[in-house]
Amino acid sequence: MISRRHALTLLAAALQLPVSNAIAQDFPDGTLRLIVPTTPGSTPDLLARTISPKLSARLGRTVVVENRTGASGNIGTEAVVRAAPNGGTFLIAASSLAMNGVLTNQPPFNAINDLAPVMLMGWNRLVFVTHPGSGIKTIEELVAAARKSPGKLTYGSPGNGTPNHLAAELFKVRTNTHLMHIPYRGSAQQLTDVLGGQIDMAPLTAIVTATHTRTGKLVPLAVTGNKRSPLLSEVPALSERGFDGIDGNIWYGMFAPRGTPSELINRMNAAVREALRESDAALSQQGFEVAGSPPEELHQLLMKDTDRWNKLIKQQGIKAE
Repeated sequence: MISRRHALTLLAAALQLPVSNAIAQDFPDGTLRLIVPTTPGSTPDLLARTISPKLSARLGRTVVVENRTGASGNIGTEAVVRAAPNGGTFLIAASSLAMNGVLTNQPPFNAINDLAPVMLMGWNRLVFVTHPGSGIKTIEELVAAARKSPGKLTYGSPGNGTPNHLAAELFKVRTNTHLMHIPYRGSAQQLTDVLGGQIDMAPLTAIVTATHTRTGKLVPLAVTGNKRSPLLSEVPALSERGFDGIDGNIWYGMFAPRGTPSELINRMNAAVREALRESDAALSQQGFEVAGSPPEELHQLLMKDTDRWNKLIKQQGIKAE
């Protein structure tokens, strides 16, 4: 029995095609890796583990998820940048990828130049919340209170330079307010403190917000951006309240090493689109909104967000922890 590679070589000869091009039409034999630069249980990890068995069935390859954490996601991302561009390695990353270039003094890569976009997979919307004891019930009341006593109100985030942090800083700039930032090492203590009233406000994901607003433990003020969350359809978007241009929602995308053949990127795009479609109901329950897009849409989004977040980081003097 001839090998698959040998068969492709014979096919290339019969069709008078270069052998390398014929072989490049398919994924490499063996295992395909989905590298996640965040911890197990994070949204990128959830996405990777949800779609991996479906991708395996469609592509006829074993698909494994590898968590490569550290350096604000740069370790896992660099592993993909350095991987062979043969369709064997892919990255699932969040919009923080667009923020790390300025936050890292000497980034080991340029995300725009060194990664090939595959698909914008979807969104996780952020919601500004406060605790009932604050007496603040609307986003307008938050702005009024912050303007009345600049620096008195506090807000928490999972850490310096996180999407939650930058969403709140963008809000401060656009509303001409000053709230004191309290950075935490992760989201657990941030959530505990806003529930307990130790901080006045926090930008939380829709799924976390919905869990606690239904029991009355948190008061949702507004969803960042111009669209409501399906999980919190009663909560207005910031743009509905006249606060435009404050889009701090988190997006998630799949990337490949630069130089990966377009045929493989398009095949992976189609496979991921179907895997997400089949998983839509389950992911929606986690607050994830499925997108699915051609590669170019993710490329344009990465460029736009890299520009706007880097300007904000410099303007606000934000430093990585």
